[in-house]
This record gives sequence, C-alpha cells and structure tokens, in this order.
Amino acid sequence: MAYMSQKGYDELVAKLQHMESVDRPAASAAIAEARDKGDLSENAEYDAAKEWQSKLETEIAMLKKTIMEAKIIDTTHMDTSTVQILSTVELRNVKNNMKMKYTIVSATEADLKAGKISVETPIAKGLLGKKVGEIAEVKVPAGMVNLEILSISFD
Repeated sequence: MAYMSQKGYDELVAKLQHMESVDRPAASAAIAEARDKGDLSENAEYDAAKEWQSKLETEIAMLKKTIMEAKIIDTTHMDTSTVQILSTVELRNVKNNMKMKYTIVSATEADLKAGKISVETPIAKGLLGKKVGEIAEVKVPAGMVNLEILSISFD
C-alpha cells in the first residue's frame, strides 16, 4: 500500500492516462511501421519497438497496481506535533548550520529537486516520530548526520 497525497495520486492517474492514450498507440504504430520494412529476423527497428512496447506495458501494469493500492491521506486533520508521512519538515544540520526543507512522501511521489524525499530514505526514517526541537541522528552514506527539527507543517 502506498500512502500519498491527493495531488500525487492525481499525477499518477494523469501519467497512466497519457501512457494508455498516447504512448501505447505510438508503440503499436512503431511496430507496424517497422514490420512494413520487411524481414523481421534482421530488423533492429522492429526489435526495439517491441522492447519499448514490452517496457511500456510493464510500467502501465505497475502504475495500475500502485493506483489501485493507493491510500490518499487528508492532511487537514493530521497532527503537526510529530513528523509523519506528508509532513514538511524544516531542518538544520547541527554540524554546519545548513538549513533544508523536505516533504516526506511515498516512494512514487519522491522528487529531490522539488524537496520531496521518500519515506524509505534514511533521512526520512530518522525523522519519523520526532518533534520540533529534537535532534535526529541519521546514518547516511557519508556517516552520521545530526538534524535539528525546526518546524513541522503540512503544505
């Protein structure tokens, strides 16, 4: 089961619709075009189109499963006293005073450029259940990092 925001759910549904209505017909057309070029045993274009279609169908099936199992969380009734999934957390690295802000999301919604980290990452795991003012000791590939929680909100 994947916990996610309504926005994240809507984005997945839109992606699925695009894949089914645009990408799938394009893959079929590419196969048909390659098939028309003759001998399939030596047709790399045909093989590539079939491989694309196979990957596309696998991704569509996985997306459908994720959507079917999704549990949408309404953040309007959630408590901001502790860090939990869909919390937006402002942090301060105790060692270098660097501030950062992350929203903890499901793996399917993760986007580091947008400040959204997966609940499965070491940082998110270290933050879950913590309160404002507490210091989370997080083991990252570079070693241990101490992160002070400055604020918790739901954006």
